[in-house]
Amino acid sequence: MRLFLSAAYVLLIASMTHAQEASQSQNTPAVSSIVDQWRYLLKRPTPRWTASDFDDSNWLEGDGGFGTVDTPNSRVGTIWEGQHIWLRKNVELSTVPKQPALWIYHDEDAEVYINGAQVAKLAGYTTQYTSVPLIGEAATAIATGRNVMAVHCEQRTGGQFIDVHLYDAANGVPKLPKPERSKFPFRSELFTQWGADVTAENAWTEYPRPQLRRDQWRNLNGEWDYAITDEVQATPPSTWDGTFLVPFSLESKLGGVQRLLDSSEAIWYHRTFDHDSTDGERQMLNFEAVDYECEVWINGTSVGTHRGGCTPFSFDVTDALKSGSNDLIVRVEDDTEGFQLNGKQSITPRGIWYTQVSGIWQTVWMEAVPMQSIDDLKISTDAKTGSIQVQAITSQRANVRVRIKVGDQVVGTGGSSDGGPIKASISNAKLWSPSSPHLYDIEVTLLDASGKEVDRVESYAGIRDVGKSTDDSGNVHFTLNGNKIFHWGPLDQGWWPDGLLTPPSDEAMLFDIEWLKAAGFNMIRKHIKVEPRRYYYHCDRLGMMVWQDQVSGGTNPPWTRLQPDPQDAAWPLEAHEQFMIEFEAMISTLENHPSIVVWTPFNEAWGQHQTIEVGKWTQQRDPSRSVNIASGGNFWPVGDVVDHHEYPHPGFPFDRGEGGRFDGFIKVVGEFGGHGYPVQGHLWDSNRRNWGYGGLPQNEAEYKDRYATSIRMLTDLQAQGIAAGVYTQTTDVEGEINGLMTYDRKVIKIPAEELAELHKALFNSN
Repeated sequence: MRLFLSAAYVLLIASMTHAQEASQSQNTPAVSSIVDQWRYLLKRPTPRWTASDFDDSNWLEGDGGFGTVDTPNSRVGTIWEGQHIWLRKNVELSTVPKQPALWIYHDEDAEVYINGAQVAKLAGYTTQYTSVPLIGEAATAIATGRNVMAVHCEQRTGGQFIDVHLYDAANGVPKLPKPERSKFPFRSELFTQWGADVTAENAWTEYPRPQLRRDQWRNLNGEWDYAITDEVQATPPSTWDGTFLVPFSLESKLGGVQRLLDSSEAIWYHRTFDHDSTDGERQMLNFEAVDYECEVWINGTSVGTHRGGCTPFSFDVTDALKSGSNDLIVRVEDDTEGFQLNGKQSITPRGIWYTQVSGIWQTVWMEAVPMQSIDDLKISTDAKTGSIQVQAITSQRANVRVRIKVGDQVVGTGGSSDGGPIKASISNAKLWSPSSPHLYDIEVTLLDASGKEVDRVESYAGIRDVGKSTDDSGNVHFTLNGNKIFHWGPLDQGWWPDGLLTPPSDEAMLFDIEWLKAAGFNMIRKHIKVEPRRYYYHCDRLGMMVWQDQVSGGTNPPWTRLQPDPQDAAWPLEAHEQFMIEFEAMISTLENHPSIVVWTPFNEAWGQHQTIEVGKWTQQRDPSRSVNIASGGNFWPVGDVVDHHEYPHPGFPFDRGEGGRFDGFIKVVGEFGGHGYPVQGHLWDSNRRNWGYGGLPQNEAEYKDRYATSIRMLTDLQAQGIAAGVYTQTTDVEGEINGLMTYDRKVIKIPAEELAELHKALFNSN
């Protein structure tokens, strides 16, 4: 006789008893406490997997329940996105329950075993927790002491969730606690070829600021001590948890820890370095990016704080240093979500949202600068006159002069930043463009009152103008140096399986750009991320235009796309002010790069708020570039671009421009494609639901045909006035397998030369 109850009988008994149980106090203690700790497997185990003495030590560990966070009424402790899951846990009982029952929320065809005996087999799925009484021989499987519960569940459609608890129905239904969040991110086996070569000695050794270079600097990347404490702890820990490889994040494989930072925690970093004091110099401690809020101490003295996870910042640490060995400590907090700008990071990664990144994630370095120094350069160009303007921002403005040299020629000498920019007119100037990315070397020297050199930096500029023009049909197009140009590029997330937000190396970062250039793209949409400054330097010298997104966060309005009567989210004043601080920091950091041609404040209504005000501010802040106010988001009449997203093939709702709503705006398809193609052995997680837009093709030929069809459709849209297209995307990212190459960059799905040939049709009219 079978010990399990049939689905129909179980549900009948459940309906009879559930109302009675629900009316009882949920605070009544059950026979046993809630056990949320499970062992689980996503591939079919050996036949004896339900037995009490089965060895599950090599199974994965996770807290219940298991499923996707958007499943209604669920309590997800561990993400499960695959088709099948097998679970085992131990339940200790001091006495056998008087009315044993399962408190279960399940997906299709859940099977439950206790001590090797099947006690329930449930067809279909539930949308909330349900009581399943265990009667007759099913109840006899339960014993005092250790009980092993084993569960198999399948998922076939929609959201998914499985969670099971054994309880005594005589005491009322159990009150389940909020599930414990895992301390560890998903640990994929994927590695890039560059990540495999990373060591403490070679981790990002390149000078990180290519547009304001000095010869003497010190790289502080490498092994640091680290510790994780409660967020209330304000003093450095007395002991350290281990070592950590900077500049890779806490969660990344290359960092060496792979630990999730909770919002209730802080991460502390520590290292020592030697220093010889020199009169007449200031010592600047530079961080290229730290996510998200940090405070820094040297030798016990706080030298500064910073808030914002994506842009560089510096502290003058001269007074805190001593000759000999110095102690450097950094404390970081990172909430990841809420109004904090976090981009694609999520505490519950799934779908288009990826593993969170916390702490230091770009280069840390020191530089000695004179007491009177050049702190920054503001560079602008004019293609019509072939001129370059350079303004030096100096630490002290009195009694100093600035000399500008372009190439080998001194083009001007003037006052400090109070004196305004120095303009250099270049005869027969070579203009910057994707087909001819010419850069002019610039040397800026700071002179004292006697004409003696006190500081000198090197930089560069590309002479180019960004604009727009209207054709005879009234369609508006991008222009570069006065000439119409079709912008064609991929959506580029800039994520890596081993470094997450941090590329494993400069060489790895360069590989992506060079491959895209060879594949016939002339633009990259840098999506919801600010890259290391060297990324834009490589785009400058290789001739790759960049649409730069602002990093998103905060609450969203309803997504109305290009419909009339758009809506904005309501943001608190403090959150908006921080958004603008970080937006300004990004523009200030990157504005000298000729490759950047478009700023995009918002994407798909993510955190979209005060759109008109933000758009007007962006235009006033940098009139030298186009503004795409909301890529695929709620369209407001500000900026230069109206942007529509459509998957899988490109399209544009021209009819929504009725009444002239889109007149004067450049029409673009800011995202399309996303054709997925899985490459076994190169998936982030082969057990999850790896996906692409429009479903997955049956074979490589169908995948390539889908891509070619999208290009033909985009070409047709060009004839209707579409001025740019953005294909999703450069690489696979975690569960997204819609990249032109795999996440580890080891498999190219369509060769660059094939893509370049396909893409020629997009440039025939330019």
